[in-house]
Amino acid sequence: MSETSVDLGVVTAPSGVLVLGMAGSIEQWPEIGDPLSMRALAAARLGGSHLHEPADGPSSEWWCEAVAVPAAADRPLKVRAEPWASYDGPVISVLEVDLGLPWPDDRSVERIRLGDLPVDRCGMVLGDARALDAFVGLDGESVDGLADVTYWGKYADDAHARFGGERTPQYGGQGPYGRLDLPLRDADEFADRMRSWGPRTGLMVSVDAHTHFHLLERAGRTHPLLAGRIELDGCPVLGLGWDPGDHSMRHRGERAWNQVYPVTLEQSGATTLLRWTISVEAEETEQAES
Repeated sequence: MSETSVDLGVVTAPSGVLVLGMAGSIEQWPEIGDPLSMRALAAARLGGSHLHEPADGPSSEWWCEAVAVPAAADRPLKVRAEPWASYDGPVISVLEVDLGLPWPDDRSVERIRLGDLPVDRCGMVLGDARALDAFVGLDGESVDGLADVTYWGKYADDAHARFGGERTPQYGGQGPYGRLDLPLRDADEFADRMRSWGPRTGLMVSVDAHTHFHLLERAGRTHPLLAGRIELDGCPVLGLGWDPGDHSMRHRGERAWNQVYPVTLEQSGATTLLRWTISVEAEETEQAES
């Protein structure tokens, strides 16, 4: 990668299989057939592949997709990203993972295309195939009995004076007011008091249970690339958020509008890399012409 690349830390894959998938639907695989880990293990035996539905045809629009590849089971796997300056700030243009495995001697090529993935507006997740079977998604139950309450809008300062709370952390500034890590019942009661308070119009209140999806999103809020990690079944798992403006302008429509980007296995010396390349060529051309 270039000298401007950013170290995103490490993940692990004790199952020997690493998955990069759409965070908004990663928990839905069992609803349509075999669990994610079974599909991913089968794909890894073939050297890696694109997982999608239907398995024997083109990827369905607005459904779960992922890529699964073999990876070293006995060491941390380094993750890096190359950023690009988009509409509202830096976004990922290249994601790269050192899989900790040698490039096979019998391969006569230096790059293998596994398929392509859309940029999920709910973010992406990178982690061990078996660990991700336990992933609790957007609409799931709290994994620890806790929840976060946040509030914002025209009367946020007045509500803060009455109900308290602190500014939540956010990269490049302050996030909305809120109270974090409350027991579920306390969170609901606190939110109900705010919703029933005087100037209701112009005050937005959200209660977010501690699902793995929410905890990943929360962990990434203070990172310039919205990248955050949590522990899942003993494995560090990386979540990648996306700037809403960038997604709306460049990735909106996802697979339905063919907004998909190649995922490859590549040789780097004796090492095998997983690389996801999100094209910025069109934007660079427009900027050069203006």
